[in-house]
Amino acid sequence: MDGFDLTVDKVAASKFLSLLLRHKPEEIGLCLDGEGWALIDDLVRLTEYGHMPLNRSLIEEIVAASDKQRFKLSADGQRIRANQGHSVPVDLGLQAKAPPEVLFHGTARKFLEAILREGLIKGARQHVHLSQERETARRVGERRGAAVILEVRSGEMSRAGIPFFLSENGVWLTDSVPPEYLSDLSKND
Repeated sequence: MDGFDLTVDKVAASKFLSLLLRHKPEEIGLCLDGEGWALIDDLVRLTEYGHMPLNRSLIEEIVAASDKQRFKLSADGQRIRANQGHSVPVDLGLQAKAPPEVLFHGTARKFLEAILREGLIKGARQHVHLSQERETARRVGERRGAAVILEVRSGEMSRAGIPFFLSENGVWLTDSVPPEYLSDLSKND
């Protein structure tokens, strides 16, 4: 079962891997360690007879081909974890880091009023996700409808004592963004 199967839908397999490593490892009985790592052999064994069988070759290809670098293999190649976006408690071992003066967050227009009133909240995830590039934020926002890009005055937030973290794939993370640090960039477009 370790041979690569060209008929596998890699997008669906990547989404399934995200579900297991970020949100619902219990769906297949997978155990993540405290830092979010799972044994690849466990993933292969636990999915072998399910609706989305994974094998080592497919997992390695998903990791290598991911434009967003959502996953990371351990140095010894035996474990895998998601770089961020967890709704299950894990400690990614990230150290607080001073962010750029401005970061961006993309969202659907239908959420704008609530966000400008309440700020950005992490919801079920461990962090709010921010990007350094406006275009990345636009693509993220378009996933749920017409996109709105919010500017986050992250430098001000950091100076006010709000910590930021940089994931291994370049996504900036923080616990929340109060509304006073947000600007709706669509007003300027």
